[in-house]
Amino acid sequence: MATKLYTIENLLVGKTYNSRSRNFEGEIVYAEPRPEIWYGDNTEAYLITIRPKYSVSDRYATIAVKVGE
Repeated sequence: MATKLYTIENLLVGKTYNSRSRNFEGEIVYAEPRPEIWYGDNTEAYLITIRPKYSVSDRYATIAVKVGE
């Protein structure tokens, strides 16, 4: 039986990102860890690149991902 290993980056890419505060939505096309940013225990920060649905220029955001209990 083969086991497939997933990373947080793999799981983020291809997902839809919706920024209600900045009023845009798009697909996450790239993600990389941001270890210099700390949100709290059991979280990791990621810089994501978002390709908006109705724009030609990519946008960027830093998000927090919960990695434990």
